Amino acid sequence: MMDDRRSKVLKALVEEHIRTGEPVSSRTVLDVTGLDVSSATIRNDLARLESYGFVSQPHTSSGRVPTDQGYRFYVDHLAPAKLREATRRRIDEFFQEVHRQVSDVLRDTSSFVNELTAYPSVVVGPTTTSDVIREVRIVPIGGSVVLVVAVAENGRVHQEFVDVESMPDRDALESAERLLTAAFEGHALGAPTEELRLSRSDLPAAVKRVVTPVADQLSTSGSGREVYVSGTSQMAGLWSDLAMVQSLLSMLEEEAALVELFTDDEAGTHVRFGSDIGQGQDLAVVTRTYETSTGGTGRVGVIGPMRMNYRRTIRVVDEVGEGLEDRFGAET
Repeated sequence: MMDDRRSKVLKALVEEHIRTGEPVSSRTVLDVTGLDVSSATIRNDLARLESYGFVSQPHTSSGRVPTDQGYRFYVDHLAPAKLREATRRRIDEFFQEVHRQVSDVLRDTSSFVNELTAYPSVVVGPTTTSDVIREVRIVPIGGSVVLVVAVAENGRVHQEFVDVESMPDRDALESAERLLTAAFEGHALGAPTEELRLSRSDLPAAVKRVVTPVADQLSTSGSGREVYVSGTSQMAGLWSDLAMVQSLLSMLEEEAALVELFTDDEAGTHVRFGSDIGQGQDLAVVTRTYETSTGGTGRVGVIGPMRMNYRRTIRVVDEVGEGLEDRFGAET
């Protein structure tokens, strides 16, 4: 159905439309491709591409624009751009800062991808079901409330506020810390406490008053995903349709919707369009899965209009995804 010449014609039309945002004429396609054919041949190719559903003509006298199907063919047959050495060096240097906490890495990565691509970026933290606790800290906040800090072996920090009814002295808190660390060390967050034997009757009352509610909280803590978004202020410049911008902003504020948007059953780098995922028509999502050494998986990617610079964006997302894997692979 698609011979080599028509593939080149479609590629040229998509890239010219991405560059200008305007319908593309047969004369422009001929000039861009440099094909040794007549304008009439290009017009016939465009008419055939339209019959395939790859392009459409907004007005009778105008040029043509790619459809969702045209973008899909273009992306599926695209060779990602080779990043400039300076950009590759920036990515390498970014991930060489190995002493940051996991949450800081994820947050900074979101800003970094936005900076490199100029599109709103999203980083979904890895699944935390494999987060194994290394130590537990208890910090008195005031009144009867303590801040419980559970540090995982992969560097992730989980924080919970727990009411202990009345604040014990420092010695009791330190004893509770030691007991909780000994009990939960090596266990995944959310592990049941029945076998941890933390409610022993021989515990001092002040220690037990801390240990029992803290252990219950750690045993039932959800493994919610961390989600970081950057670049929302640029959206008005990417979409002229303000209703589209408002719709996307509302979606970006809903963590569950974002996680769903950036979740894909397949590993690797993928491009999906709004029509594929039940979102606005003028939407493209480029995502890549990254894995941690403990088996967790997360996603990094960008959202943008259909006229996205796919060649560079796909390469940036792919390189950053690899950087996250290297970073988290070195954690343990």
